[in-house]
Amino acid sequence: MSVSDITPRAEIGVIGGSGFYELLTDAEEVHVSTPYGRPSDALMLGTVAGRRVAFLPRHGRGHRLPPHKINYRANLWALRSLGVRQVLAPCAVGSLRRELGPGTIVVPDQLVDRTSGRIQTFYDEGAVHLSFADPYCEDGRQALLKAAAATGIEAVDGGTMVVVEGPRFSTRAESQWFAAAGWSLVNMTGHPEAVLARELALGYAAVALVTDLDAGIDAAESVAQEEVFKVFAENTERLRHLVLEAIGRLPETGGSSAARALDGLTLPFDLP
Repeated sequence: MSVSDITPRAEIGVIGGSGFYELLTDAEEVHVSTPYGRPSDALMLGTVAGRRVAFLPRHGRGHRLPPHKINYRANLWALRSLGVRQVLAPCAVGSLRRELGPGTIVVPDQLVDRTSGRIQTFYDEGAVHLSFADPYCEDGRQALLKAAAATGIEAVDGGTMVVVEGPRFSTRAESQWFAAAGWSLVNMTGHPEAVLARELALGYAAVALVTDLDAGIDAAESVAQEEVFKVFAENTERLRHLVLEAIGRLPETGGSSAARALDGLTLPFDLP
């Protein structure tokens, strides 16, 4: 199916992170091609709380794609082409603060980019400079926080997530540097995903599950992939429940402030 063949079929998108490969039951599988290549996997379409939802596993089913090989542009373009205007993005993170231990859920409000070499814009022509002072959609953040309160899931409101290139974990010195800067979480996929969503006028909010204390925070331990996956697996259902509850609390399509992110700008292409 090409982009031109697609009519709006969903209004909300969910991009699942490590270990979060399924969200919807009894869903329709849709394959979408984009001008930027194929997204990470087929998209699954379904209905939650009366809202049409498109789910996409960020790494592909079976975790085929490492963070630096994900086609972030194709993923976001595919969602927008299906009609999506708001995105919830669950992800796994390391903690840079002892009080945010494994199993903690955080709804971050700031982001720092420490990646390198990733394609991070759709705007390869012209002068298009958009605001990114507040990288996460406040409507989406509030929907997640209200959903957490309603379901009895404790969620931390706010925090800065630093995104590293990966696929390796941080050295102890890097981790201590990030913590000294006052940042809360470390992750490998939150950028350029968030900025690409903004460039398509998509409301985007991350919800982070802490899987470990980063290497420089716990002097006796270092981060291990098997432990990260284990903690995420133990908390997947709790995170899934939170995301499903938040979907019904998002404002109606077009109501998000992100929908106005491109007002007054001349884009080098037509939005899908």
